[in-house]
Formats: sequence, structure tokens, C-alpha cells
Amino acid sequence: MSETVNIHEVKTHLSRLLESVAAGREVIIAKAGLPVAKLIPFTQEGRKPGLARGRGRLTKAFFEPLAEEDLVG
Repeated sequence: MSETVNIHEVKTHLSRLLESVAAGREVIIAKAGLPVAKLIPFTQEGRKPGLARGRGRLTKAFFEPLAEEDLVG
């Protein structure tokens, strides 16, 4: 569900509109009756797998067994 408001109303009632957005509504901002922007609730995005892909390298040494003195336990 969304609400369309003109720029003048946004300037006048921004706090009220932000409360509405925080409650889950979308607010479409219009200029001369034409939509130009949308206010939507902010959501914190989680980690995106693969962001570090290609930034590191594993050498052959990584796959070699550890020395006996490096093993714990």
C-alpha cells in the first residue's frame, strides 16, 4: 500500500510521512502530479556471499599437512 503526496506536502509534513514509512507504508513523492521518488522503509541488508571472490589466493602450501609441532592437542 502506498500514498502519493506532492513536494509541498512533503516539506510541510516530513515527520508524519516518515512515521508512516517506518510503520511499513510506501510514500510516493510527486512533482506536478508526476511521481519522482519513493520513500520506503529502510532495511539492513545482510552479508552478500561472494563479495570477496577473487581477492585472495591459496597456494599449494595451504594444502600440505601441518608439521607435528604446529598441531595442538
